[in-house]
Amino acid sequence: MSIAGLRSHWGFTRMPFSKTLAPSMLHRHPGHAEAVARISWCVDEAVIGVVTGEVGAGKTVAVRAALADLDSSRHSVIYLGNPAVGARGLYTTIVSHLGQVPRFHRCSLVPQAQDALAAEAAERGRRVVVVVDEAHLLAPDQLEELRLLTNAEMDSVSPFALVLVGQPMLRQRLRLGAFAALDQRVALRYALPPLSQPDTAEYISHHLALAGRSDTLFSDDAVARLHKASRGLPRAINNLAVQALIAAYAANASIVDDKATRAAVTEVTSE
Repeated sequence: MSIAGLRSHWGFTRMPFSKTLAPSMLHRHPGHAEAVARISWCVDEAVIGVVTGEVGAGKTVAVRAALADLDSSRHSVIYLGNPAVGARGLYTTIVSHLGQVPRFHRCSLVPQAQDALAAEAAERGRRVVVVVDEAHLLAPDQLEELRLLTNAEMDSVSPFALVLVGQPMLRQRLRLGAFAALDQRVALRYALPPLSQPDTAEYISHHLALAGRSDTLFSDDAVARLHKASRGLPRAINNLAVQALIAAYAANASIVDDKATRAAVTEVTSE
């Protein structure tokens, strides 16, 4: 079984359910659109925002879409996808992304980062947007350093917009008394919900259309089973839908029915 054979059987121009889509090609279901709108507001207001959701809910996808809408001449985006860099790593990342060589000693690195953030706005007229993905993994000292970085001019302004993206435990961590100072500064909180069954059907149709099939390829009962098994999480829908396409192709079927979908669910969940 080959990808070429699979594409030929279904008449695809490309494989559907790929994560390598351009932001303009993403499916903007209501939850996704709401997340994008709130992240955009967070950037416009230069405040701290917290976006949470289950694994595979589409948090990073929403961030990608929101950042793609920004004017690159007016914004400097700093994306930290792996928070396991320590507190020093946060400062180093910020300084490097703003075009400077990080200083070695922490006592000079911290003010260097603060000055670089201030200069980006005052001298270049660009708003800095710091996005920390997997933020539920941030160490306590990293969270505190981020809070301190948001202080500027006697706490009268924020030198950048900060978006913390993570699993639901991130919201729980911020509620702890140790992080009260940071939690009080959070101006935006949004929990990305899973897709409803109608949203799942539209999501599947959207990805199939991108692959060249605008007709009905998944039966209603197949969609219902996919939705239930995936719990409405886009990443799980992608994985199960591809497995269902393979199962139906192996059976030389012309549509993906409940039988093929049931086989896909069994295959994935048995792992």
